[in-house]
Amino acid sequence: MSDRMKVTGIVLAGGLGRRMGGMDKGLMPLHGKPMIAHVIERLAPQVDELLVNANRNPENYASLGYRVIPDTMPGYAGPLAGLQTGLAEARNELVATVPCDSPFLPADLVARLQASLQAHDADLAVARTFDQPHPVFCLCRHTLLPHLTAFLDHGGRKIDAWYATLKVIEVPFDDEAEAFMNINTWQELQGA
Repeated sequence: MSDRMKVTGIVLAGGLGRRMGGMDKGLMPLHGKPMIAHVIERLAPQVDELLVNANRNPENYASLGYRVIPDTMPGYAGPLAGLQTGLAEARNELVATVPCDSPFLPADLVARLQASLQAHDADLAVARTFDQPHPVFCLCRHTLLPHLTAFLDHGGRKIDAWYATLKVIEVPFDDEAEAFMNINTWQELQGA
């Protein structure tokens, strides 16, 4: 029996898709299926529970077979609001987040983040490629919920400002840098 802690995965699909003309990015077609379906295919085998954080088109997301959770905070408050909702709904002690617009995410993302989180007894592990952190690809402890809620209640929205108050370990993924490509625009979608 391994000492692996159980993980809830959250696909963040709660944004407004501003750079894609207000389209719901997770539902944009890529190779014949919604972009989020590619993300789920990669993340689901890495986690014990999977949730989709979405604020629009809940029935479309629910048709993928996973529970859909909208932000509890109003006004499309960003990825931290999605993480807060995910932490509140998660059944496991660790929570991993990924964005809905990164269909090529690493197949070993959660395992590598978890190994570093536990080895360094950190609050949160964040993927990094070279000198670029990818804060929405993270693994954090469920116990951070009250801390995050207080940060949001005081008007905080920036992920890096929240991280600055925690014990964070950045986990290098230089060997899989292309896996973190995200699709924000129509041009990027055509290119993928």
